[in-house]
Amino acid sequence: MNTPHISAEKNSISNVVLMSGDPIRVKYIAERYLEKSVLVSNVRSMLVYTGFYKNKKVSVVGHGIGIPSCLIYVQELVDFYKVNKIIRLGTCGSVRNDINLCDKIIGLGACTDSNVNRLLFENYDFSAIADFNLVLNLVRSAKRLGLKLFLGNIFSTDLFYFYKDRKRIDLMKKRNILGIEMETAGLYGLSSVLGVRSVSICLVSDHILNKKKISISERIVGFDEIILLVLDSILLNNKYNNLNF
Repeated sequence: MNTPHISAEKNSISNVVLMSGDPIRVKYIAERYLEKSVLVSNVRSMLVYTGFYKNKKVSVVGHGIGIPSCLIYVQELVDFYKVNKIIRLGTCGSVRNDINLCDKIIGLGACTDSNVNRLLFENYDFSAIADFNLVLNLVRSAKRLGLKLFLGNIFSTDLFYFYKDRKRIDLMKKRNILGIEMETAGLYGLSSVLGVRSVSICLVSDHILNKKKISISERIVGFDEIILLVLDSILLNNKYNNLNF
């Protein structure tokens, strides 16, 4: 089985997929954290690996930058490879004074300046939200691992140099937006259309107000924590209708 952008054979991709914009990060996750990882696709150098984490089959897929690129891979993963759980591991900038570099944010919902969800929803406003059960498992894993999380609204923009517009930044701060990135609103919107579950967790790599950025070493440590958190969470099988706080 092949798609225009994925050359993997049928059944070579797990129904549980970790996605990241950077194919080098995909390679890092697969080689460092998965057992028996195999490169199953490298079309356009957008790498796809499948391996095992504690006997759980999992695939790691690159999706490039921005909503359109991300949604190409989501659509093909669901339509051709029967993927039904997607966890995006990304980076974001923040405008909140109480959020620091290397903090971790789960996007419960995602606002956007993109028109993608309106195109998918007959030009109505769409509430782009994460899957509750995936969020719950991430929160439970964070407690087990002693990691702090911020949960709330994030903003997905089509403009990487968004921070140059001070008026928009002030609006994000006023509306209590936790982080600004480029994919999550589209991921949540298309997930709803396709009937699959998704969640996005981001490492704060930039603080837009004070113009600080994390170092390469800080980025590695921060992502190692997120990767372990996400992998631990996919081992949980809690259902929202059977809560046990």
